[in-house]
Amino acid sequence: MANLRLPGPTPVPPDVYKAMSKEMIDHRGVEFAEMLRRTTANLKRAFQTENDLYVLTSSGTGAMEAAVVNTLSPGERVLGVTIGNFGDRFLKIASAYGASVNELKFPDGDVAIPEQIRQALKDDPDVTTVLVTHNETSTGITNDLETIAGIVKGEFDKMILVDAISSMGSIKLPVDEWGLDVVVAGSQKGWMCPPGLAMISFSERAWKAAETSKMPKFYFSLAEAEKSLKMGQTPWTPAISLLFGLDYAVQQMLARGDMQAVYDFHQEIAQYTRDGLKAMGIGLVAKDERFASNTVTAAWVPEGITDEALLAMLRDEYDIIAAEGRGLLTGRVFRIGHMGYVNQEDIDDVFGALKDALPKLGRQASAVGQA
Repeated sequence: MANLRLPGPTPVPPDVYKAMSKEMIDHRGVEFAEMLRRTTANLKRAFQTENDLYVLTSSGTGAMEAAVVNTLSPGERVLGVTIGNFGDRFLKIASAYGASVNELKFPDGDVAIPEQIRQALKDDPDVTTVLVTHNETSTGITNDLETIAGIVKGEFDKMILVDAISSMGSIKLPVDEWGLDVVVAGSQKGWMCPPGLAMISFSERAWKAAETSKMPKFYFSLAEAEKSLKMGQTPWTPAISLLFGLDYAVQQMLARGDMQAVYDFHQEIAQYTRDGLKAMGIGLVAKDERFASNTVTAAWVPEGITDEALLAMLRDEYDIIAAEGRGLLTGRVFRIGHMGYVNQEDIDDVFGALKDALPKLGRQASAVGQA
């Protein structure tokens, strides 16, 4: 079996696969209603929120679209904070539906600087909403969302929409404590499930914005999701087998006692990964390791070889599936996912493969850092 070291989809444990193999049930019946209500309640515990929460049959990008179209109107002024490829995507969605996006872009490898967000909001008082990615998997960076939210909410009283697809369930993100209005996540990340489900939490303020939102919506209408959830249903046909798996997986995560145990695990395995790469002289994209992601590490491809050659050798000779760079980092970096169903042995296998592969590609492991 290949060692799947992607930032999503991530490996799925055998017991989750087993849960997914149950017989099909009526998605308008009592058994499904019980499962949906239980899963929703448990996800709210994991999100650490009392806000409304919905499970959508879609990728995480679908939930990002839902966040935008249920709260904004065409022409509405939005501040889009981006530190990489997936932050760019959030802004593109808002722009596609007619929002007037003021882009605040930081260089790849940098974290969003709270003071610049503060200044952008001072300079553009017509902004009603801020879009921000918590954890940017293209660069392996986690934004200081607590501080950012404190500025957006506490100082300027703006609405904040958060892409937490690759962080929620793996990195500390207490929705209510930080006052986050809309937060989206995806099943294929730290939740240890296959792709195909997304989750979205929605605050009272978000609902107030929804009352005046004029962006078109149908499949992603959260008003429809709310009406259906009251009946223990989803408005459209759900991915029932995926819900079987998510229901089971979230129960197992919460069985650890609290989410802090999950956060601690991811911090430890991430630090182990970063330390091992640096010991081989491989440079990290994260310029300040305090903000390096605990779910994926982006590292520079050693000078003199190509990302295609490195990734192909890892795949073909060592059964290790690592990820390529995205956006402006395409061809320059490779990424190692370490979220969800992962252990130290999985990461050791990556280290062993790199130590063996790099000399074959013409680089010694002691001289592979990025200048």
